[in-house]
Amino acid sequence: MNEQLALESPQSKTQVEGPVECLGMTFENDEKRRAYFLVKLREKLQDPAFRQIDGFPIGSDEDILALSDPPDYTACPNPFIEGFIKHHGKPYDPNMLYSREPFAADIHEGKSEPIYNAHSYHTKVPHKAIMRYILHYTEPGDVVLDGFCGAGMTGVASQACASPNHSFRSLIEHDMPDVKWGSRKAILVDLSPAATFIAMNYNRQPDLNSYQNHTNAILEALRRSLGWRYQTILNNKK
Repeated sequence: MNEQLALESPQSKTQVEGPVECLGMTFENDEKRRAYFLVKLREKLQDPAFRQIDGFPIGSDEDILALSDPPDYTACPNPFIEGFIKHHGKPYDPNMLYSREPFAADIHEGKSEPIYNAHSYHTKVPHKAIMRYILHYTEPGDVVLDGFCGAGMTGVASQACASPNHSFRSLIEHDMPDVKWGSRKAILVDLSPAATFIAMNYNRQPDLNSYQNHTNAILEALRRSLGWRYQTILNNKK
C-alpha cells in the first residue's frame, strides 16, 4: 500500500514586515504590495484583447492570480513591463557613445555548482558563462532582456554581477581589466509557464527564515515517513 507523504507547513511563518518600495511606490508591507498589484492584474484580465496575446496560458483568472506575484512575476503576459522599464531603464541619450568590441573568448564553465543543480532544465546554461557577456556589453543598472529565458539563468547572472565570489572576480578582472561590477535588471520571458515559474523562484529574494522553516518541516516529514528504512538493528550479544 502506497503511503502519501504529507509535507506540513510550519506552524509559524516568519513574514518580512515594514515599508516596501516597488516601481516608485511605497507600501506598508509586502502583502499590501501584492494585494495592490493583484487588483491591477485582475482588472487587466477582464480585457478581452489582453487574453488574445499569442501564447496566453489556458487557465481561469483565479488560477493565474494564485500563481502570480505581481508586478515582478505573472503567470501570463506581464502588463507591468512598461512600468518596470520606465522605473529602471535609462532614457536614450544620442550624445552618449556606446561602443563595444565583439566579445570573442573561450568560455569554460562546469555544471556542478549548487545554483546550476538546484533545478534541472533542458538547454540550461551556467550563469557564470552568461555573466561574461553581461559584464562586457552592459553597465551596472542596465536592463537586460531574455526573451527565451528558460530556467532564468540570465536573471541569476544579472544579479550575480553585484557580488561574485573571489576566484571568479579575480579571473574576470584579469581578462577584463575595465569591468564594472554591479547588478543589472533582467526581464525574463518564456512561452512555457513552467519555465517562468522556475525562473521566478530562482531569482526572487526569499525570506530566509521562512525558507529554513519550510525546509526543516519537509525534512522532518521525510524523517517520520521514511526514516525507519535507514535504521539498523543493534545486536549487543557477544
